[in-house]
Amino acid sequence: MKNDQNFRQTHTDEDVLILVDTDDKVVGYDTKRNVHLGGGQLHRAFSIFLVSPCFHVLLQKRSALKPLWPHYWSNTVCSHPRRGEHSDAAARRRLVEEIGVSAELNLLFEFSYSAAFEDVGSENELCKVYAGCIPIETRVVPDADEVEDLDWVTIEELESRLQQQPQQFTPWMKMEWERLRRDDYRDLRWLVEDAGRTQALG
Repeated sequence: MKNDQNFRQTHTDEDVLILVDTDDKVVGYDTKRNVHLGGGQLHRAFSIFLVSPCFHVLLQKRSALKPLWPHYWSNTVCSHPRRGEHSDAAARRRLVEEIGVSAELNLLFEFSYSAAFEDVGSENELCKVYAGCIPIETRVVPDADEVEDLDWVTIEELESRLQQQPQQFTPWMKMEWERLRRDDYRDLRWLVEDAGRTQALG
Protein backbone atom coordinates (compact mmCIF):
# COMPACT_ATOMS: atom_id res chain seq x y z
CA MET A 1 0.00 0.00 0.00
CA LYS A 2 1.20 3.51 -0.77
CA ASN A 3 2.44 5.75 2.01
CA ASP A 4 0.71 8.75 0.48
CA GLN A 5 -2.04 9.10 -2.09
CA ASN A 6 -0.01 11.72 -3.95
CA PHE A 7 2.59 9.11 -4.91
CA ARG A 8 0.25 6.84 -6.86
CA GLN A 9 1.12 6.16 -10.50
CA THR A 10 4.03 8.61 -10.66
CA HIS A 11 5.26 6.85 -13.77
CA THR A 12 4.47 3.79 -15.87
CA ASP A 13 6.09 1.49 -18.40
CA GLU A 14 4.42 3.60 -21.09
CA ASP A 15 6.38 6.75 -20.20
CA VAL A 16 8.22 7.96 -23.30
CA LEU A 17 12.00 8.11 -22.79
CA ILE A 18 14.74 9.83 -24.78
CA LEU A 19 16.93 7.74 -27.09
CA VAL A 20 20.42 9.11 -27.77
CA ASP A 21 23.67 8.26 -29.51
CA THR A 22 27.01 8.06 -27.72
CA ASP A 23 27.43 11.83 -28.09
CA ASP A 24 24.08 12.42 -26.32
CA LYS A 25 22.38 13.53 -29.51
CA VAL A 26 18.66 12.73 -29.52
CA VAL A 27 17.90 10.03 -32.10
CA GLY A 28 14.33 9.14 -31.15
CA TYR A 29 11.87 8.20 -28.44
CA ASP A 30 10.32 4.99 -27.14
CA THR A 31 8.45 3.67 -24.13
CA LYS A 32 10.18 2.73 -20.93
CA ARG A 33 9.15 -0.87 -21.51
CA ASN A 34 10.61 -1.06 -25.00
CA VAL A 35 13.95 0.62 -24.26
CA HIS A 36 14.74 -2.07 -21.68
CA LEU A 37 13.91 -5.12 -23.82
CA GLY A 38 16.67 -7.44 -24.97
CA GLY A 39 20.00 -5.64 -25.01
CA GLY A 40 18.29 -2.29 -24.48
CA GLN A 41 18.33 0.94 -26.47
CA LEU A 42 20.72 3.69 -25.39
CA HIS A 43 18.70 6.31 -23.50
CA ARG A 44 19.17 9.17 -21.05
CA ALA A 45 19.09 8.36 -17.36
CA PHE A 46 20.25 9.75 -14.04
CA SER A 47 21.37 8.55 -10.61
CA ILE A 48 21.24 10.49 -7.34
CA PHE A 49 23.29 10.06 -4.17
CA LEU A 50 21.96 11.84 -1.09
CA VAL A 51 24.48 12.26 1.70
CA SER A 52 24.20 13.71 5.19
CA PRO A 53 26.46 16.36 6.75
CA CYS A 54 28.08 13.56 8.76
CA PHE A 55 28.88 11.62 5.55
CA HIS A 56 26.20 8.98 5.65
CA VAL A 57 24.86 7.82 2.27
CA LEU A 58 21.16 7.08 1.77
CA LEU A 59 20.70 3.72 0.00
CA GLN A 60 17.53 2.44 -1.62
CA LYS A 61 16.45 -1.19 -1.84
CA ARG A 62 14.45 -1.61 -5.04
CA SER A 63 10.93 -2.96 -4.71
CA ALA A 64 9.75 -6.39 -5.77
CA LEU A 65 7.72 -4.71 -8.54
CA LYS A 66 10.84 -3.62 -10.41
CA PRO A 67 11.30 -5.81 -13.52
CA LEU A 68 15.07 -5.25 -13.47
CA TRP A 69 17.11 -5.86 -10.31
CA PRO A 70 14.20 -6.18 -7.82
CA HIS A 71 15.26 -6.40 -4.15
CA TYR A 72 18.74 -5.06 -4.99
CA TRP A 73 20.36 -2.23 -3.07
CA SER A 74 21.26 0.88 -5.05
CA ASN A 75 21.90 4.59 -4.73
CA THR A 76 19.20 6.88 -3.37
CA VAL A 77 17.21 7.35 -6.59
CA CYS A 78 17.74 6.39 -10.23
CA SER A 79 15.37 7.03 -13.12
CA HIS A 80 14.95 8.68 -16.55
CA PRO A 81 13.95 12.04 -17.96
CA ARG A 82 10.83 11.88 -20.07
CA ARG A 83 10.47 13.20 -23.60
CA GLY A 84 10.84 16.99 -23.49
CA GLU A 85 12.21 16.99 -19.91
CA HIS A 86 15.70 18.11 -18.86
CA SER A 87 17.63 15.67 -16.70
CA ASP A 88 18.04 18.26 -13.90
CA ALA A 89 14.28 18.74 -13.64
CA ALA A 90 13.64 15.01 -13.87
CA ALA A 91 16.07 14.31 -11.03
CA ARG A 92 14.36 16.81 -8.76
CA ARG A 93 10.95 15.38 -9.69
CA ARG A 94 11.91 11.80 -8.93
CA LEU A 95 13.35 12.67 -5.52
CA VAL A 96 9.94 13.95 -4.49
CA GLU A 97 8.02 11.14 -6.16
CA GLU A 98 10.13 8.25 -4.87
CA ILE A 99 11.12 9.31 -1.35
CA GLY A 100 9.20 12.53 -0.66
CA VAL A 101 12.14 14.92 -0.23
CA SER A 102 13.60 17.91 -2.05
CA ALA A 103 17.29 18.75 -2.24
CA GLU A 104 19.66 20.95 -4.17
CA LEU A 105 21.47 18.67 -6.61
CA ASN A 106 24.91 19.00 -8.14
CA LEU A 107 25.98 17.17 -11.31
CA LEU A 108 29.11 15.14 -10.54
CA PHE A 109 29.81 13.30 -13.78
CA GLU A 110 28.24 11.47 -16.73
CA PHE A 111 29.01 7.98 -18.03
CA SER A 112 27.56 5.29 -20.24
CA TYR A 113 27.11 1.63 -19.42
CA SER A 114 25.08 -1.43 -20.29
CA ALA A 115 24.08 -4.36 -18.09
CA ALA A 116 21.73 -7.29 -18.58
CA PHE A 117 19.47 -8.72 -15.88
CA GLU A 118 19.01 -12.46 -16.40
CA ASP A 119 16.83 -12.94 -19.50
CA VAL A 120 14.38 -10.18 -18.51
CA GLY A 121 16.00 -7.13 -20.11
CA SER A 122 18.86 -4.65 -19.92
CA GLU A 123 19.91 -1.18 -18.93
CA ASN A 124 21.73 0.68 -21.71
CA GLU A 125 22.12 4.21 -20.43
CA LEU A 126 23.89 7.52 -20.79
CA CYS A 127 23.64 8.41 -17.13
CA LYS A 128 24.14 11.71 -15.31
CA VAL A 129 25.18 11.27 -11.67
CA TYR A 130 23.99 13.85 -9.15
CA ALA A 131 24.53 14.32 -5.44
CA GLY A 132 22.74 16.33 -2.80
CA CYS A 133 23.00 16.87 0.94
CA ILE A 134 20.17 16.58 3.48
CA PRO A 135 20.14 16.15 7.27
CA ILE A 136 19.96 12.53 8.36
CA GLU A 137 16.87 13.43 10.42
CA THR A 138 14.94 14.43 7.30
CA ARG A 139 11.59 12.64 7.07
CA VAL A 140 11.44 10.43 4.00
CA VAL A 141 8.18 9.06 2.56
CA PRO A 142 9.05 6.24 0.15
CA ASP A 143 6.76 5.16 -2.65
CA ALA A 144 6.19 1.47 -1.87
CA ASP A 145 5.83 0.59 -5.56
CA GLU A 146 9.37 1.85 -6.11
CA VAL A 147 11.17 1.39 -2.81
CA GLU A 148 11.31 -1.67 -0.56
CA ASP A 149 13.60 -0.08 2.02
CA LEU A 150 15.89 2.88 2.72
CA ASP A 151 19.03 2.86 4.83
CA TRP A 152 21.51 5.53 5.92
CA VAL A 153 25.01 4.01 6.03
CA THR A 154 28.45 5.43 6.66
CA ILE A 155 31.00 5.40 3.86
CA GLU A 156 32.89 2.73 5.77
CA GLU A 157 29.77 0.55 6.08
CA LEU A 158 29.03 0.96 2.39
CA GLU A 159 32.58 0.03 1.45
CA SER A 160 32.35 -3.09 3.59
CA ARG A 161 29.01 -4.18 2.13
CA LEU A 162 30.20 -3.62 -1.43
CA GLN A 163 33.30 -5.70 -0.77
CA GLN A 164 31.63 -8.54 1.13
CA GLN A 165 28.27 -8.72 -0.67
CA PRO A 166 28.65 -7.09 -4.10
CA GLN A 167 25.90 -9.30 -5.52
CA GLN A 168 23.34 -7.36 -3.47
CA PHE A 169 23.95 -4.10 -5.37
CA THR A 170 22.88 -2.87 -8.79
CA PRO A 171 25.64 -2.79 -11.42
CA TRP A 172 25.34 0.96 -12.08
CA MET A 173 25.60 1.80 -8.41
CA LYS A 174 28.84 -0.20 -8.11
CA MET A 175 30.29 1.55 -11.18
CA GLU A 176 29.32 4.98 -9.90
CA TRP A 177 30.74 4.35 -6.44
CA GLU A 178 34.00 3.09 -7.94
CA ARG A 179 34.28 6.38 -9.84
CA LEU A 180 33.74 8.30 -6.59
CA ARG A 181 36.37 6.15 -4.87
CA ARG A 182 38.87 6.94 -7.62
CA ASP A 183 38.17 10.61 -6.95
CA ASP A 184 38.82 9.93 -3.23
CA TYR A 185 35.23 11.02 -2.46
CA ARG A 186 36.27 14.52 -3.46
CA ASP A 187 32.85 15.37 -4.88
CA LEU A 188 30.89 14.20 -1.85
CA ARG A 189 33.18 15.98 0.60
CA TRP A 190 32.97 19.19 -1.40
CA LEU A 191 29.20 18.83 -1.52
CA VAL A 192 28.82 18.52 2.24
CA GLU A 193 31.22 21.36 2.95
CA ASP A 194 29.44 23.59 0.44
CA ALA A 195 26.05 22.76 1.93
CA GLY A 196 27.37 23.71 5.37
CA ARG A 197 28.62 27.05 4.10
CA THR A 198 25.28 27.76 2.43
CA GLN A 199 23.40 26.97 5.65
CA ALA A 200 25.73 29.20 7.67
CA LEU A 201 25.29 32.09 5.24
CA GLY A 202 21.52 31.63 5.22
